[in-house]
Parts: sequence; structure tokens; C-alpha cells
Amino acid sequence: MKVPLVHDYATPTGGAEIQLLGLRDELRRRGHDVRLLASVAGREAGDGHADYDCFGTLSSGRTLLQTTNVAALRSLERAIATFEPDVVHVTMFLTQLSPLILRALRNIPCIYQVVWHRPMCPLGTKLLPDGNECRNRWGGACYQHGCLPLRDWLPLMLQKAMFARWKGAVDLYVANSHAMKAALIEHGFDPVTVLWHGTPEVPARRPLDGPASVAFVGRLVREKGVDVAIRAFARALEEVPDAQFVLIGDGPERAAIERLVTTLRLQANVKMLGHLPNAMAEAEVSRCWVQVAPSRWVEPFGIVAIEAQMRGTAIIAHSAGGFLETVDDGRTGLLVPMGDEDAWVKALVGLLGDRNRAEAMGRAGRARAIELFSERTIADQLIDIYRRVISDARQTDR
Repeated sequence: MKVPLVHDYATPTGGAEIQLLGLRDELRRRGHDVRLLASVAGREAGDGHADYDCFGTLSSGRTLLQTTNVAALRSLERAIATFEPDVVHVTMFLTQLSPLILRALRNIPCIYQVVWHRPMCPLGTKLLPDGNECRNRWGGACYQHGCLPLRDWLPLMLQKAMFARWKGAVDLYVANSHAMKAALIEHGFDPVTVLWHGTPEVPARRPLDGPASVAFVGRLVREKGVDVAIRAFARALEEVPDAQFVLIGDGPERAAIERLVTTLRLQANVKMLGHLPNAMAEAEVSRCWVQVAPSRWVEPFGIVAIEAQMRGTAIIAHSAGGFLETVDDGRTGLLVPMGDEDAWVKALVGLLGDRNRAEAMGRAGRARAIELFSERTIADQLIDIYRRVISDARQTDR
């Protein structure tokens, strides 16, 4: 099959982009001609991850671009004309590529793989400024609750209207969890199927040794809830005084987290390593007893959970969203109520204070990841989705 992947970015810096490039490579290994169309935003000269480029920017003008990126439409039209694909796979747009691209997809089989709340929320997180979950529809509430200033609200309302006008070009919405499927249906997107994310099969980590340790990997932004885990870790030290916390990642909350570490007098127990290349980050995390995902928002899927389990690392995460599907509570890791610091302390002590339990959860997690979340298994399911959409389009003479 010939399949263009359409995505906002082509840099392997975020979880969605790393997933995308891994999926592309897996499909290519199977003999499919898979190409990537993405904006140039965030890319350096010589970056060769995209086969088709279009204009993109990280400047303040990005809000307008998200609404009317004519360059993306023209690039996609040219790609379709020269490549003649069997099916188009849109994986993430609306932050660089605008709804205009849907005009080019009206006469060709198309799926849209939804990996976050962006089609339903201009921030993509469904979080209000006060940290509470947003239960409003995208519209006037986004301005009234202070989520968007007027200068951004106006063009993004136009973006929403344009998406609604042309969303019929999408033959099938592919949600990355059952939780995301329910949200899409609630907001009027149909039909929807579920396809979990996959992760490459990697060697199992070595047996645990050294002091008990916990790892966080991800962007240091408020919605990831790193401060929640650090406060719980400070209390857990009363039971496991030699434990270590390894923080890998960078972001706008780094200074605030450093201050929190100092305030709690955790300098001897917390290592902040900043952003690391994937191989270096994996080497660090593979030595840790447990990995944490203390997100404040309802994660649509939670890629860190399947990456941890594939390695053989126990995981602690919030009991919401995709984590309810990726973590087998009590067997491959522990799920705790969102915002419940006492539950976080209990979970950390339960694993950092019991090497055998952490090992057992790691082994169970690896077996489950190989069975359900391997990149090869997910690619098989995706190919079936492609074939179904192509077949349905032929039957309707699209």
C-alpha cells in the first residue's frame, strides 16, 4: 500500500512524533510505501524525517497558521497528485496544519488517528486554568474561563468551524484508547474505532540492584504533575530513606521543580538530568525500580506506561484515561486516584520498599506489553484498518 502520514511536526522530540516515526519504519519494513508530510516548524537544516514539507512556525503567528495554513493544503494536494496513495493517514494536526488540508481528502480514503484532545479542546488537555478538568464544549467557555485570550479565541473559533465543515472527509476516526473513543463520540465524531499505541520490543532490563529508585521521563510542564510525585517521594523517604528519584526531561516548570526540591531538602536524593537522547534516557531509567506518571490531566493513552512495561519496569500512574487500559492495576503496576498524595506515598513505599514485588510487576508488565502493545502487533491492526477503509470507499464509489 501507498500511505502518506500527515503530521504537524517531523522532529523526534515528542512522544507522538517518536511513535509516528517508529510506525512509519515498521510499515516500511513490511514493504509498504509510507511517506511523511509535515511542517518545517522546529526543524533544523538537513533534517530528513519528512518526505513532503510545508510552512510551519513556532512564533506568535502560529495561531493564525493553525486556522489557514494554505501551504499545507497545497503541499498535500501535490503529494496526492504525484504519489497517488491508497489511503491517507492523518496522525496529528491543528497546531501547524489547519483544517484546510481536509479539502484535499474529500475524494480519497482517509483516517484521522486522534492521540490527544485537540479536536475537542484548543489547548489539547481539557484542563481549566485552575487545574480542574474541563467539562465544557469548545466555544465561548474557552474565553469565559480564561483558557484563551481574545486574540487567540477568535481565530481558533474559525478553525473549529472549518473543521466542522470539512470533517466529512475523514472516513474513520481512530482513537488511541476507549476513553478517547468515548470522548470523541460525545463530541459528535463518528465513526470511531480504537487502536492502542505500540512500542518496539527491547531487551529486558537487568535485575534490580543498588538503592531503590524511581524515575520520571517527560516534559516538565504543569499538567504532567511532577511536583505531585516529588512531594509524595519526600514523604516516602521516611520509610525508604536511601531511595533516589531520577528526573529526565526539560520544560517551563524546571525552575519551579528545582525550587521544590530545595525547599523539601531533597538535593541528595533527587537527580535532575534534563533532556537526554533516547538511548541515554533508557540507560538511566532501566536501572530504576519503578517509573511514575503523575499526570494532572486525563492522559488519552499514556505511552510511558507501555514503554516501562516493555522494559520490565513497574509503573505507578493515575487511575484515569488511558492508564486504565495500559496498566493492569496490582499486577503490572499501581493506579492511584488523581490528586491523592496519600495514595501516592503508599504506592511508592510499597514498591521502593519491596524489591521482589517490583521485580514481579516488571516481569508481568513485560509479558503484557509483548502480547498487547508491541509495535508489530499494532502495525498488524493498523493495516487491517487501512484495508477496511479502502474497501468501504470502493463500495461507495468514493
